[in-house]
Amino acid sequence: MTHTVVTEEGTGTLHVWALPTDEQTLLSIIRELFENHWQHIHFGVLVQGAAWEVATPNAPKKIAMYDGYVTVDFGRWHFHLCIGEHTASGPELGRIRRCSRAELYRGIGPDGTPTTWGLRLFNGRDEQLMTVMLPNPFLTDTQDILDPPDYSRLTVWDHLRATYLGLEPDPFDRSGKGFTHTR
Repeated sequence: MTHTVVTEEGTGTLHVWALPTDEQTLLSIIRELFENHWQHIHFGVLVQGAAWEVATPNAPKKIAMYDGYVTVDFGRWHFHLCIGEHTASGPELGRIRRCSRAELYRGIGPDGTPTTWGLRLFNGRDEQLMTVMLPNPFLTDTQDILDPPDYSRLTVWDHLRATYLGLEPDPFDRSGKGFTHTR
């Protein structure tokens, strides 16, 4: 499976791999990330003018489905994502709310090498539902710079690519020199 190269205003160049958007696949990915890797990921919404990079306080107390929505509950707070058929609000709102595009991405820095890896989910209006920033070989879990890079932090990325796309680890992912981002 090949990737698509996308250039987005304010985001720069991304390599994007489309993922299935059926409820079972998305629930599996969410469970994988939040049950097994919660202490190494950041997540939120990244849109022009705002970047919410949230770290979880603990493993989820519960992950449950109801009327198309997955709830990831950390105890003191939780979030909901529409990843399945939502019927309570009618067919039009159900179509808009449901995740219609899911993708793994890697961001390419100014030097032409990868600097970020993640998962993005979008609704039926192509509005961002959530971005999960995966462990980065150039950053610690508290987002301090790692020097030298720790490429073992690409384990989650490699696992998601293998499990959901049937792809082997890509040596290109280990070619970067350090963390940079688009201004």
